[in-house]
Amino acid sequence: MIKKLDKIYERYNKLNELVSDPEVIAKMDEWKKYTKELAELSETAEKYAEYMKAEKEQEELKNLISSETDREMKALVEEEFKANKEKLDRIKEELRILLLPKDPNDDKNVIMEIRAGAGGEEASLFAYELYRLYVKYAEKNRWKTEEIENNSTELGGVKEVVFSISGKACYSKLKFESGVHRVQRVPETESQGRVHTSTATVAVLPEVEDIEVNIDEKDLRVDTLRSSGAGGQHINKTESCIRLTHIPTGIVVLCQDERSQTKNREKAMRVLKSRLYDYYQSQYDKEYSANRKSQVGTGDRSERIRTYNFPQGRVTDHRIGLTLYSIENFMLGDIDEMVEALAIADREAKLSAGESEE
Repeated sequence: MIKKLDKIYERYNKLNELVSDPEVIAKMDEWKKYTKELAELSETAEKYAEYMKAEKEQEELKNLISSETDREMKALVEEEFKANKEKLDRIKEELRILLLPKDPNDDKNVIMEIRAGAGGEEASLFAYELYRLYVKYAEKNRWKTEEIENNSTELGGVKEVVFSISGKACYSKLKFESGVHRVQRVPETESQGRVHTSTATVAVLPEVEDIEVNIDEKDLRVDTLRSSGAGGQHINKTESCIRLTHIPTGIVVLCQDERSQTKNREKAMRVLKSRLYDYYQSQYDKEYSANRKSQVGTGDRSERIRTYNFPQGRVTDHRIGLTLYSIENFMLGDIDEMVEALAIADREAKLSAGESEE
């Protein structure tokens, strides 16, 4: 670990010189590249500088204990030595966390897709409630949401809803929400008071830039259709609905949310790029599945991750065994405790995996 930190610290000092060099500043693209790298290394390098300072102090205190003859003074130095040792251990643990591989998608915006699963209309109603949950969570974080596609039911549920969430590090907070969500409750239509079980699936995709996913036009089939659903005469008379089909993968995206065909195509392309990125990333991850088993998991759509039990007022995440008895607040977007617990569990799993490799 120390060898790795030495290299980072050496590079950090070199970058500080480069970003102050007039010749580099004159080359704006190069200067931006260096400042970005410097920002990425700063926290780790500064923490390592703190560690080296504490380590130097520890050596000085150790020498002082050996040479000190006054009993009271020696006892004071020993206390300081003990406190500094605890500080060193704490900084070392912080450095281990900082050296963990960072998810390159953490700072990205999100495309979220929620679909009703088993359970008929009750599943559609639950899917809508999950949609509302994440919209409210976004509002609490002052993130922006934008609906892309909404296939609603007559009773107020959704068969499928696709929407974007934009804001600081929103993918890092939401990435563990992918999977099957299960609800257990008595539906309003149940006359005998029996508890039913229904499901909905959630997919959290990082929204990607054009440079990250290159779509060849010859691999794309574009169809224009008449929109369906609420919207009045415009819906029936205008072919504003866009369906994009990526021929090599078979991925299909439909968008009819906007009245403009152009805007619908733009939205559909955003979703398609994110789905393709997720598709290729999943293919890559399969090659390293052994490593992914040590993590909480973010991509398996078939994994049952959470149960919402309304009669007992609890929400249980099966991956980390955490149960919260605050389902009403949870459904209103108060999910920070769960989000933080999942992030901590993932971090601890990565640390354990790193220790086993060492």
